[in-house]
Amino acid sequence: MWTADHAAELGIDTDRLIIFGASAGGGLAAGTALLARDRHYPVLSHQVLQCPMLDDRMTTHSSQMLDGEGPWDRNNNLFGWPALLGERRGGPDVSPYTAPVRAPDLTGLPRTYIDTGSVEIFRDEALDYASRLSATGVNVDLHMWGGSSDGFDGFVPHAAVSRASEATRDEFTRRALERV
Repeated sequence: MWTADHAAELGIDTDRLIIFGASAGGGLAAGTALLARDRHYPVLSHQVLQCPMLDDRMTTHSSQMLDGEGPWDRNNNLFGWPALLGERRGGPDVSPYTAPVRAPDLTGLPRTYIDTGSVEIFRDEALDYASRLSATGVNVDLHMWGGSSDGFDGFVPHAAVSRASEATRDEFTRRALERV
């Protein structure tokens, strides 16, 4: 909201406001996009969700598949979500602004870029969210990177898959910022 309020002094085109987040920040970005839609301000043109953490319930296959391995596994999730939500984690009173997959309606959200790794604890929730967005008419660019885990491009930035994911995300962002 601050950026939108100060767009003129920052030289930002308010027709091209993009929100971006990775991992837990991807969940925060998705929740913020929902809040912006519901408040009708600011109007976002795009959201970029990189390996987003979207569901506190941890019921998907991918949320259970990594135990004691990788940069973020089910044990980290079992710590992270309760650190944010306390005893509400997994219960009925969790806001979709906190766990975006809980949003009953995804219509009216901005064009979306989502990427995830195939060996990613958040993979299934990212795929589900992309599918639900698309079903409501939101234009979604979805990429699943083979053999990759949460934050892979930050941990191994020179790997071919990391370079490919970064180039793809950068191209999406470049196109989003272009004047037509």
